[in-house]
Amino acid sequence: MSVFALFRRDLRLAFRIGGGGLMAGAFFVMAVTMIPIGVGGSLDVLARVAGGVLWVSALLACLLSLDRLFQADFEDGSLDHIMLAPAPLEMSVLAKAAAHWVTTGVPLIIVAPLLAITLNLAPGAYVALMASLLIGTPALSLIGAIGAALTVGVRRGGLLLSLLVMPLYLPTMVLGARAIERASIDLDYLSPLALQGAVTLAALAITPFAAAAALRVNLR
Repeated sequence: MSVFALFRRDLRLAFRIGGGGLMAGAFFVMAVTMIPIGVGGSLDVLARVAGGVLWVSALLACLLSLDRLFQADFEDGSLDHIMLAPAPLEMSVLAKAAAHWVTTGVPLIIVAPLLAITLNLAPGAYVALMASLLIGTPALSLIGAIGAALTVGVRRGGLLLSLLVMPLYLPTMVLGARAIERASIDLDYLSPLALQGAVTLAALAITPFAAAAALRVNLR
């Protein structure tokens, strides 16, 4: 199976009824829209927590579909074919992480500005919101791929996967929320975005090799 064919296959599977991408988007919308109900109708309070709420919700939405990144292929035997394919396993890992981001991260980026309205996000922070999600959400899929590879074959490994990747998600989440917060009070937000971009680039460099090594160990 070629890398591009694997990418297209994962896209089709994710957008099927009940697919992980649709579930993640629905979870993101529900989580964000419930916050104003929980914290009350104070617009000032909502504006202060808007960046953190959007990023925490995005993080949890990405986690929701991560456990099936390699597990479904492991269960039906496709993972063995992927490992034996002429394409390097590292490239296949990158293709699956990219498909996860397209089906999970991109919908979150698209719907986030609409949900930010319900949180009374400052008008000047919308650019920072979009930029932080565009830069940071790929890191969630890339780092998550390492956790998914480490837990492949583990029965009910979703909780273990969450425990593994949540600490690694913190820099991306904190920097993204910080950029939005600074933009909302008219301060420079490029520094948090630059650091967030560095985290994403580091994840891009490390993930293919780390996840491929984990898969080889687990399927030995």
